[in-house]
Amino acid sequence: MVENRDKPARTIDTSGQCCPVPMMETNRAIKSLQPGEVLEVVATDIGSKMDIPAWCGRTGHELVRMEEEGKTFRYYVRKRR
Repeated sequence: MVENRDKPARTIDTSGQCCPVPMMETNRAIKSLQPGEVLEVVATDIGSKMDIPAWCGRTGHELVRMEEEGKTFRYYVRKRR
């Protein structure tokens, strides 16, 4: 069950896009959020499995969770406070 505070304030769909597009779009989208809000990123690029968590580690944003369904990945990233 998703807690209310974990509900995405915004969703971006980068399906079909290859590196570096998913990371560029994620970086751009997180800037539009308020601290503490969650961004949902939908991706099909297998590289995103390494890129998104590493980016979160570098930038201080929190990877709340990752879901994998077939070839689709969903990342929930909380903007740092």
